[in-house]
Amino acid sequence: MNEHGQEVSLKVAVVGILHETNTFAPGLTGLDDFTGEWIAGKEAFYARYEGTRTSMGGVIAKARELGIELIPGLYAAATPSGMVAAGAMETLMGEVLRSVDRTADAVIVIMHGAMVAEHIPDVEGEFLERLRGMVGYGLPVAMTLDLHGNISRRMVELADIIVGYDTYPHVDMFERAEEALELLWRTARGQIRPVRALAQPAMLVVPQAMLTEQGAMRELMEEAFALEKLPGVLNVTVAGGFPYSDVPDAGMAFVVTTDNDLPLAERSAEWLSELARSRKEKFAVRFVTPEDAVRLALAEQEGPIVLTEGSDNVGGGSPGDATHLLALLVDPQVPALVVIRDVEAVAAAFRAGIGGMFETDVGGKSDTLHGCPVRLHGKVRTLFDGIYRHVGPYMTGQLADMGHTAVVECGKLTVVLTEKRQAPWDLGHVRSVGLWPADFHIIVVKSAIAWQTAFGPFAKKVIHVESPGCCTSNLHLLTYRLVRRPVYPL
Repeated sequence: MNEHGQEVSLKVAVVGILHETNTFAPGLTGLDDFTGEWIAGKEAFYARYEGTRTSMGGVIAKARELGIELIPGLYAAATPSGMVAAGAMETLMGEVLRSVDRTADAVIVIMHGAMVAEHIPDVEGEFLERLRGMVGYGLPVAMTLDLHGNISRRMVELADIIVGYDTYPHVDMFERAEEALELLWRTARGQIRPVRALAQPAMLVVPQAMLTEQGAMRELMEEAFALEKLPGVLNVTVAGGFPYSDVPDAGMAFVVTTDNDLPLAERSAEWLSELARSRKEKFAVRFVTPEDAVRLALAEQEGPIVLTEGSDNVGGGSPGDATHLLALLVDPQVPALVVIRDVEAVAAAFRAGIGGMFETDVGGKSDTLHGCPVRLHGKVRTLFDGIYRHVGPYMTGQLADMGHTAVVECGKLTVVLTEKRQAPWDLGHVRSVGLWPADFHIIVVKSAIAWQTAFGPFAKKVIHVESPGCCTSNLHLLTYRLVRRPVYPL
């Protein structure tokens, strides 16, 4: 019996490392970058995630429903960023592996699928191999992955169950974690014998083309859902892939898991892969220059008009301080909102204090690719510690931390300056500092698609902007060395 009076049907260890690695982004990701979400042990795990719409929250909820004794080890996550330093990766992987309870009947691992270290191009595959070295090859292991994971054959061979998100923006990680744990439970009880097949259509797709509510990606998802209704099919995972990780397995992938029917899994995965290849042209997205984007936004009578600065997509590992759009909005004719990460500018705002005059160079400090610093003059309106909880459909209840944050008003331009990079996944991104999206005619988001869970209900029009950056939509501008070729569109 567990603490809730339920008969324990299974003991399941849960651990995870989550990072989306942009190998083209400036700098390295170190161990300190994971300290903001470094949760170890049952008490801390439940306190942080119970009741949240996260993968971890889904695992907790399904474990309670099935009477599973959940044994949390270490879960660590960092905001998407550059390559993980070798030393940091070894320390992190070692700590997570040591936290796996050796008495467990099964293990569920929460990862992204596009994590890359200096010395390991396939971190998820390497982690599974080291885990198998500890627990053996007979213990059931399930893995949850982001829709933007780059899935390798090594991962598919080493995990009994792989379940990826079905939505972008990602609003179903709770449900997918529940699904993964239930399949793991059924496997451990001998009710099913999962086998898996992987198919890769050799396609690099930009995130803006992966919106699952429309277009080619929706068509693929609908076909996957139809396959899941076939007798013997346990799960179909459609991974759009992450084109900003230069690794051999970068790109779209399909994993079909069946109940001991490998030919069915192989046929189904390859059919989806052929379908994707036949529709590759449908993944094209129209982009405009920053100058045209601002001009088109100003021509609209009603806002908000959302300008997606996807080349500086914080959720894709970009530095969050690109100024290509900011430079064009220094003196806008209409109310405009820009969120930008700049540690020095935040410090200047805090020195000035609320109501104080602000004059400093903002943005463009990470490298030369994302623009030059822009001189701003204004008044400090708000100072904030930067911590809030998600209130929208994306990871509802999850804690977010922008670091020290300042709101500066520069005429009709409002700039939110953050100390830490924080993607605009939730309305709390601006609501926490007293701002409301409907008050602005132009909203600049450093995001590709995920911004919709925050600003989607307010947007009257969306304009995708193409500018230089490590998340550029023009993949020909990036220097790929490791990706397996031939691959579309390179």
